[in-house]
Amino acid sequence: MMLSIYKKITMGCFYMAFTAAGHFAHAQQVLETGSQKPMPDEWIDKDTGHKIIRLTRRDGSNGSFYFNNYCFVPQKHNEGDEMVFSGSTDHGNQLFKVNLKTLHIQQLTNKTKGAGGEMICPKTREAFYQSGDSVFAVSVDTKKTRFIYAFPPNFGARAASVNADGTYLACSKAEEAQREIFKKYPAKADFFPRIYDAHLLNTIYTINIKTKELKNIHEEHTWLGHLLFSPTDPNTLSYCHEGPWEKVDRIWNYNIKTGETKLMHKRTMENEIAGHEFFSPDGKIEWYDLQKPKGQTFFLAGLNEKTGAKTIYQMTGDEWSIHFNVAHNGTFFAGDGGDATQVAKAKDGMWIYVFRPDGDHFKSEKLVNMKAHGYRKLEPNVHISPDDKWVIFGGNFDGRKEAYAVEIAKSK
Repeated sequence: MMLSIYKKITMGCFYMAFTAAGHFAHAQQVLETGSQKPMPDEWIDKDTGHKIIRLTRRDGSNGSFYFNNYCFVPQKHNEGDEMVFSGSTDHGNQLFKVNLKTLHIQQLTNKTKGAGGEMICPKTREAFYQSGDSVFAVSVDTKKTRFIYAFPPNFGARAASVNADGTYLACSKAEEAQREIFKKYPAKADFFPRIYDAHLLNTIYTINIKTKELKNIHEEHTWLGHLLFSPTDPNTLSYCHEGPWEKVDRIWNYNIKTGETKLMHKRTMENEIAGHEFFSPDGKIEWYDLQKPKGQTFFLAGLNEKTGAKTIYQMTGDEWSIHFNVAHNGTFFAGDGGDATQVAKAKDGMWIYVFRPDGDHFKSEKLVNMKAHGYRKLEPNVHISPDDKWVIFGGNFDGRKEAYAVEIAKSK
């Protein structure tokens, strides 16, 4: 991600870095994360010893993707992997890319109505997005844009996920009454119970990208959300029953080829909850936050849909994270922690973590002190870089929303 650093020496509150040729490269301050505004583009977290860099070095507010939406396009040779993110402009939010090796940023979209969506297809090397009623795809390499589909006027659907081979999009639509609840009650604490209690009709559609066919594949009088295609199986679509987790059977998978719907986790005790599901990069395991019961005992669980095998790792309440993610090589995990208002009521949980399995438990390491971060305004939503060397997260400790990366190997 960065130029190779061959030697570091400590000198006061700085790390002095030298290149292979022995020339001075840059000085990295040892700072308390969020202790000043603005923070520098690079620093060493004084509480953890890990290096942090700002990825979104541009004006405006900049956000990395939701934790389970894949945001990377792999390098072809050695030019650096690309990460797609959303940034504010005079024409609303647009999509940008940052090269994780050079940190060079380029704008990918420039739609007058903005560009919304977090849909990356690494196979076609495109970012899919919606602007108004129309859906487009833009090449991350060339920035060439192609039109995909236009919803009928006032149809009210949103494209949410693209499948592994770039042949289908998944879309969701709710009754107008549900959308009105969102408008009238913008705070989550207000809209969340109201939408769940309303039990309005929600519909999931697919768009065949080649034939432009819009197909109703599933509908229920309940709140449906979190549409996410498997990263490897083009026919597997995950979705959830949204609402209070202790009241719903949340995690479901749908096979767009056979029409089969499958519940991925069945409750085994009263007040047990499961959610915030995500796929491993190889698509073999669907992982999720599991609490048995809610707010008391904490696990990360993974289900292999083909074999039925389940893997469960326990953690403490302080280690519990709002979101988790798994390395591309499958050997470790990351979490974004949480403040005392979250379900775990953590006394010391405001950290970016890396977790390594140790038998049936996690062994944790703290990467970033997030005590200056406002969790209620922005959930960090961790990702792990394609080379498995960095944890990428969102932060607002600098006074605005930005995307950062913390090096998993500790600076010496």
